[in-house]
This record gives sequence, structure tokens and C-alpha cells, in this order.
Amino acid sequence: MLQLPGQTAFYKGKVRDVYTIADKYLVMVVSDRISAFDVVLPRPIPYKGQVLNSIAARFLDATEDIVPNWKISAPLPNVTIGRKCETFPVEMVIRGNLAGHAWRTYKSGKRELCGVTLPEGMKENDFFDTPIITPSTKAHEGHDEDISREDIIARGLVSESDYAQLELYTQALFKRGKEIAAERGLILVDTKYEFGKIGDTIYLIDEIHTPDSSRYFYAEGYEERQAAGQPQKQLSKEFVREWLMENGFQGKDGQTVPEMTDEVVDMISDRYIELYEQVTGTVFIKEDLSEEEWMARLREEVESLRVR
Repeated sequence: MLQLPGQTAFYKGKVRDVYTIADKYLVMVVSDRISAFDVVLPRPIPYKGQVLNSIAARFLDATEDIVPNWKISAPLPNVTIGRKCETFPVEMVIRGNLAGHAWRTYKSGKRELCGVTLPEGMKENDFFDTPIITPSTKAHEGHDEDISREDIIARGLVSESDYAQLELYTQALFKRGKEIAAERGLILVDTKYEFGKIGDTIYLIDEIHTPDSSRYFYAEGYEERQAAGQPQKQLSKEFVREWLMENGFQGKDGQTVPEMTDEVVDMISDRYIELYEQVTGTVFIKEDLSEEEWMARLREEVESLRVR
């Protein structure tokens, strides 16, 4: 834990450390820690923080015409500084394809997810006719939980008018994300957005369109793989979950995280870098700053906040 100029609060999340400055700004340090099934795995993944932070910064800039966002600057490879918002206690999950959690729900025989009726006769990874929004509650500890639009409003988690706006923003952001992904030969399958408020203004917060918050398929060969009933070639954190499940871990009581060998750690790091390069169309440059240089640059940026 750091002690930054003007710091008024600190929150340690599963994979990020968040510092509040003057009760007005947030400094988000995206660590190399990795979590799956709501469990932080025992070994960090080199360059993961840089990958996630860099992708999120790019997509925040690419969508600021749709909705205001919290970002002020990204002064370091794994740091974003932005506005402190009053966070809505729900995550807006949107799905273009029947994959991941939605597929596991469907495969179990259920035909409703978060109050949304799922059509009969679908196969894993099929496109929905139109993307569906399947929100979840935002849990600081433990598991996030599926919730319907009706329950969100009935429980007073979000007002009806604000929720209607969140849905519009979610649909527009997903449309933009899919367009950008298509330019890179990818399909944005599903993702989640988080929002907050300052006064009456809604802001997009947190990360956006990263491999931790999103799932991508390669567009080339998608139709052929679907027709043959083959798994889709994907870029997302799902491969980490699949590796864990193959080794007997789903975050349930009594289960033990399998050994993360150097080979496994390197494989995960390489997959994150691959996604960065596919999504951005640019070569990933590994930035290795000394702790002293990193701290000096961060403190300089934080000091500049205090005179804004």
C-alpha cells in the first residue's frame, strides 16, 4: 500500500488497488494479480496490469462521445487517474452470443437469465437475434449475483429513469465495441460496464473491453466452427477458467487451486499480450520501470491533481 499526497481513502480489490485523493479523484493501480471464480490466484501474471490498463484507456477515449467517462489521464502503464463517482451497485452485462455463464445456465436446462427469456434450440456460441442485457449485483466480497431489471428497480438499487439510461448507454457502447473489434477481425461476444454519477451526470467508470471484462472470438472461421460444433477460437479470460476447471477447481468449498507452474504463468501472460495486439492493432511494448521512477511519476501526477 502506498501513501499518496492528499490521500483520503484506500481500497484493495481482487486485482486493483484504488486510492482516493482529496475525496474527489481516484488513482487506480491495475496489478498483475489475477482472479477467477472470485478467487485471487497465487501467482501474478507479468504485464497483465499494463495490458488491461492500456486497453481500457484506449476504449474509454474511443467511446467518450457516447457517454462521459471517469478517466482524466493514464500516466503510467498500469495506472489510470480519474474522477470519483457515486457508483451504481450493479454491473451492466451485455451478451451478443450464448457463451460462458449464459451457456452454462442454458445447458443446465434453464431458459431464463436475469429475467430475460432465452430462445429454444440454441447452440453454444450462437448469436442472439439482438444482444441481451443480464445485469449482476456488484459484490465487494464473495460472488456477484444475477439480477433482473425489475428487481434492480424494485429494490431501489437504481432508479427507473437512471436504469433506462444505463441500458441505452450499454447498448451503444457494445455496438461501438463490436464495430472496433470487427475492424480487427474479432467478435466482441460479451462484456460488462460499470457506471457512476457525479451530481446528475452519469459516467462510465472502471475498465472497458478488456480481456478481464470481455470475451472475444476470432471472426475468421467462426461460421465453420459453429457448423461443425467445434469450440470457438477465443481471446478472453475464459481460457483461465477452463484451465482451472480442467484441473478440478471452480472456487467451491474444499477445492484447491492447481499449481501455477512457470509455463502456465507464461502462457497466460502471452495470451493477454496476444489479445492486446489483436484488439488494438499495435505491437505491445513491455514497459519495465524501476520502483523509484514509477513512484516519482505517480507522485508528480497526483500532485498536479491537487491544483486543479
